[in-house]
Amino acid sequence: MLELQIYANIMATYKRFEDLPVWQSAAELFALCDDFLATAPPRLRPSFRDQLERAVLSVSNIIAEGFERGSTNELLAFIYIARGSAGEVRSMMSLLKRRQWITGLKSEMAKLIGLAESCSRQLRAWAESLQNCDIAGPRHLNERTRNMWQRKKEQDRTASAFLTTQRSIVAKLPPNHPHRKNWEETHGPISNLRSEI
Repeated sequence: MLELQIYANIMATYKRFEDLPVWQSAAELFALCDDFLATAPPRLRPSFRDQLERAVLSVSNIIAEGFERGSTNELLAFIYIARGSAGEVRSMMSLLKRRQWITGLKSEMAKLIGLAESCSRQLRAWAESLQNCDIAGPRHLNERTRNMWQRKKEQDRTASAFLTTQRSIVAKLPPNHPHRKNWEETHGPISNLRSEI
């Protein structure tokens, strides 16, 4: 049920892939790379340029394609492919930084490496949030799963209200009362719980 809530929250927050923070980072990665290639020396081989451009473009494009598929398994697969492309950008920049003739662009390369690492971290976190999800994806959601999610939300509200009522009753008991001691052994000290509410 928690997986359904997480998935529903993600899908409610981001209706379009362009709104995803990781896609926006990937778009920024492309812009930085495009500026880098515009100022790179002619000694940078055309094949290297083409491969770098393909790798950097594939990060955002693969995120978009995975998001639009509407299936958790496909989205996960595309997230890992996008991470691979971000890794490819980092590798190419790291190799290029080793060359003596490109010393004037090392700060731009460091920015590209840092942003590619940021994309990788965001993609990994997203993948981990989906890894153990039982939801097949938005295209698989139906009336039954939506109803299950609503019931779970109602159960959580009821349990929270019950715990709050219990807490207020137990808080009125003397500190050494056996019921208060038992309750605090299970839920922690009353004073700590009050501050968490």
